[in-house]
Amino acid sequence: MDEAIFYIQLIMSSNTLIILSLFSLLTFLSTFINAEPAPERIVTVEELTATTSAKHLILFATLKNSFTSEMIEILDSGIPLHFTFYIELYKIAENVPDEQVTALILKHTMIFDTLKENYKVTLEEENNKTHSFQSLLEAQKIINEINGIEVIELSQLIPDNLYKIKIRAELYRKTLPMSLHNILPFFSWWDVKTGWHTIEFKY
Repeated sequence: MDEAIFYIQLIMSSNTLIILSLFSLLTFLSTFINAEPAPERIVTVEELTATTSAKHLILFATLKNSFTSEMIEILDSGIPLHFTFYIELYKIAENVPDEQVTALILKHTMIFDTLKENYKVTLEEENNKTHSFQSLLEAQKIINEINGIEVIELSQLIPDNLYKIKIRAELYRKTLPMSLHNILPFFSWWDVKTGWHTIEFKY
């Protein structure tokens, strides 16, 4: 009889532990279900300016809100970040479709040299010239900027016509090695894209 009571108590204790475990799990999950989502980070292209040099149409622009603390941690571990800028120039007129005149794709790459303990930024528009910085802020400024890009020769533009330049950026695409995709699957900064930003001008 005593042995039967013992087994009954053991079963009840086991069931109680299971119920308590389930309750703890549900409580844990509810903190995520009921939690307010983190505000979405919006990356934008700002300070968009088109002007001319002696022979070229040139463009200036700056990425805003492009970096997160997660990105900096990954960067400091030696994994590079890649920013790609897409630039398109159109001739525009009333009642006719926009006519694309030219298009550019420019890549900026940033890496932390763990041996020299400095940041290196490589700019495709400067024939892949690499700039070195001790300061993270200075390196961020360079990778975020389109600084006087030669879009097209002025001889290819028609005077007294309207044009528009569109630019967007794609950040960090395929920057992690495939071996890390399963280890770090939830980084919010993976593959971020801006919308198109446009300015119009008369040449």
